[in-house]
Amino acid sequence: MGIVDDDVRRVRDETDIIRIITEHTQLKKQGSQWMGLCPFHGEKSPSFSVNAEKGVYYCFGCQTKGDAIDFVREALGLDFAGSVEFLASKAGINLRYTDRNEGRSRNRRREHAGHVGRAVEFYHQRLLEDPAARPARDYLRSRGYGGDVARRFNIGWAPDEWSELSRHLRLSDEDWTATGLGGINKRGGQYDFFRARILFPIFDAQDNAIGFGGRKLPDGEGPKYKNTSGAAEFYSKSQGLYGLNWAKAEASRIDELVVCEGYTDVIGCHLAGVERTVATCGTALTPQHARAMARFSKRVVLAFDADGAGQAAAERVYEWEEEFGLRFAVAALPEGSDPGDLAGSDPEALRAAIEGARPFLEFRVDRELGRGDLGSAEG
Repeated sequence: MGIVDDDVRRVRDETDIIRIITEHTQLKKQGSQWMGLCPFHGEKSPSFSVNAEKGVYYCFGCQTKGDAIDFVREALGLDFAGSVEFLASKAGINLRYTDRNEGRSRNRRREHAGHVGRAVEFYHQRLLEDPAARPARDYLRSRGYGGDVARRFNIGWAPDEWSELSRHLRLSDEDWTATGLGGINKRGGQYDFFRARILFPIFDAQDNAIGFGGRKLPDGEGPKYKNTSGAAEFYSKSQGLYGLNWAKAEASRIDELVVCEGYTDVIGCHLAGVERTVATCGTALTPQHARAMARFSKRVVLAFDADGAGQAAAERVYEWEEEFGLRFAVAALPEGSDPGDLAGSDPEALRAAIEGARPFLEFRVDRELGRGDLGSAEG
C-alpha cells in the first residue's frame, strides 16, 4: 500500500514545519534558524534546530534529523503513511492511494474518528450546560475537578436517555454500531450505549477520538465503569491507553511513561505535573499496550497500588522487557494510596514516589521475601 507520490510531495510542500514542531516543544527564532529543546531527548540547553525555508530539522545533541513527515513518525510513533495522513488532515489535503481497498479502509477509519469526535463534543457540552448534569458536576467538584479540568480533558456526561446521541449524530445503522456508541433494538431503532454516566473520552496518539470510559455516579445503577461497546470497529480496550494523546510529548522527551489503573488517576497525575501518565482502559496490561508504549518511551513506571503492581503479570513483564526493549519499574506509593488521591492530597509525595521507582525485578524479590507468595497464579 502507498500514497500517490504527487500527494506526498504536496503534503511536504504545504506543511508548516514550525507549526507542527511547536506542538511538541517551544522554538525561538535565531537568525535564519529556529532553536529549541529537543523533544526526543532530555536536555537543558537548546540544540534542536529547524530550518523553516527548507522544511527540515536537526538535533546537535542526539543527531536526529528529517522533514515534517519524519518528525511526525518519530513524535507520534506512526508509520510513513500514517504520518502523511496526519499532516494531510491538518492541511486539508485529500490523499489518493495506490491501493483502492486500502484507501477506502483508511478513509473509513477517519470517518469513524469524526463520528466519535462529534460524540465527544456532544457529551462535553451536556456536562457543561445541561441542568440534568448537575449531580455529575457536583461529583467532579467533590473530587477537585472544576470546569477548567473538565474542559482540559473533554470530560462529558451521557444523559439518562435512550437515544439522545443517536438522534444528534443521525448515522446509518452500520456506522452507528461500528462506532461502539450504541446498538439497534429489536424494533429496529437505535439506542445509546452510555446513559447517566460521566464520560472520559479516549484518543489515540494522533489525537483522534476512538472511544469512551464511562463512570456511574455513586448512587447510579450498573457496573462502576463501562467502556465503549465491544462491537466497535476501530476500538479495543486491550489496545487503548487513556491519556496517551496528552502524555506522548513529555514521555518522548523524558523517555518515561507512567501507567496507572484509572481515568481519574491520569487526570490527577497530569494536574500534579506528571504529564507523561496514561492508564489502561479497564483491563490488565497487554502486549499491545507494551508495543504502543515502546513507541514513545523505553522506561515504564507502574503506578498502581501495591497489590495491583504485585499482580501485574510478572512473567509477561519480563517477556516484554526483552521483546520490546522496555524497562519496567514500580512507583513506591504510600500503603493504601492510589495516584489520583495522592495527587490531590500530596502532589510532592506522588512525584517523589514516581522518581524513586524501583526496577520491577527488585520490587518482586522484595515482595516475595517480605510477604511470601504474592497470592497470584503468576506470582
